[in-house]
Amino acid sequence: MSPRPPSQPDPKTPPAGAKPRPRVCALDLGAARVGVALSDDLGMMAHPRGVIAARPRPKLLEALRELVAAEDIGRIVVGFPLDMRGTEGEAARRARALAQEIADATSCDVELFDERLTTVQAQRALTASEVRGQKARERIDEASAVEILQAWLDARAARKKRGRK
Repeated sequence: MSPRPPSQPDPKTPPAGAKPRPRVCALDLGAARVGVALSDDLGMMAHPRGVIAARPRPKLLEALRELVAAEDIGRIVVGFPLDMRGTEGEAARRARALAQEIADATSCDVELFDERLTTVQAQRALTASEVRGQKARERIDEASAVEILQAWLDARAARKKRGRK
């Protein structure tokens, strides 16, 4: 591949003075903790952002409002726990209801995204990086949020690529 002439800007770099695109946030909903991941400035990579206590619900929603404002988040992707047949059970119905509360509280676009097997993938990633035991249990929600967001970002990039052909 030949280098781009200086007169042509790099399509991955925003023009000077341009406002960066709003970030995307992914949430892995749990009973005790909500794992959080954020996209990078280019919207290509997911990065861990910690966890938020899931209870009490008003504090969770306030923490999400603050995160949206602080990180310029425009979209929130919520892990949607479908069963292995792809159907909705009680956990999926609870996630759908909480996603609506999050949309109302943050004024962000909220999208549900199939999270099947993300916890398994996150556990494998933690094990591969030699994070085990209590530390792994503390980081699994955050790692699952990263898996959800990266899968969503990759799917979006694939859709855009197909759309250009």
